[in-house]
Amino acid sequence: MNTKEQIVENWLPRYTGTPVGEFGNYILLTNFGNYVTMFAEKFDVPVRGQGRAMQTATHKDITIINFGMGSPMAATVMDLLSAINPKAVLFLGKCGGLKKTQIGDLILPIAAIRGEGTSDDYMPPEIPALPSFRLQSTVSASIKKAKMDYWTGTVYTTNRRIWEHDDDFKEYLRAIRAMAIDMETATIFIVGFANSIPHGALLLVSDNPLVPEGVKTEESDQKVTTNFVKKHLEIGIESLTELARSGESVKHMRFEN
Repeated sequence: MNTKEQIVENWLPRYTGTPVGEFGNYILLTNFGNYVTMFAEKFDVPVRGQGRAMQTATHKDITIINFGMGSPMAATVMDLLSAINPKAVLFLGKCGGLKKTQIGDLILPIAAIRGEGTSDDYMPPEIPALPSFRLQSTVSASIKKAKMDYWTGTVYTTNRRIWEHDDDFKEYLRAIRAMAIDMETATIFIVGFANSIPHGALLLVSDNPLVPEGVKTEESDQKVTTNFVKKHLEIGIESLTELARSGESVKHMRFEN
């Protein structure tokens, strides 16, 4: 295998346990196994890839993938998905809220700040990490249809997992006016752009890490799962279902190498 196309066509099934031809055209990404389990139970479909790096479940033209945690794995899954050229990829991630957000709030990012470093291997640092407008617009409509609201703004993506004790870093986050912090969004946006894959994200606020009492714990994370994850997943499914039903292309820009 000496081309990218040969590698990803071989590696996508190797990582997921799912043949290339069995993926849907619309992809939900998550880094939590319970999202895949809930999707599979909702549609009474099997979970593929148990014991592999990534797990999937597919119903009609939508496939959900648990790719793990962090920007290197986010880049990996977006590269692997170039084997099937999906019509849209929506990331359902959790994030730390940095402003007035409350646990359980939704954030629809208009951009991501590339603090993770991984995306520098794909595009020069001055290239902005942006979602596909058509996809985010559809997600917005699905949120309103569910009679919910959301925040919008930028999300800072970092490779650093344990930083909540670092006062200098917290001051930096306040200075850049980011709405949230996570470990995947900017990478998904940039690697999606590099691979000509339409992409977007809907983030669920799971903690408020700028204050000590807001740092995520096992107990607080369980509350998020119990009270908010189901609706987060349902909005993602509704958004991609609506895109598939409309038959409209998500691409609104030309990609050049």
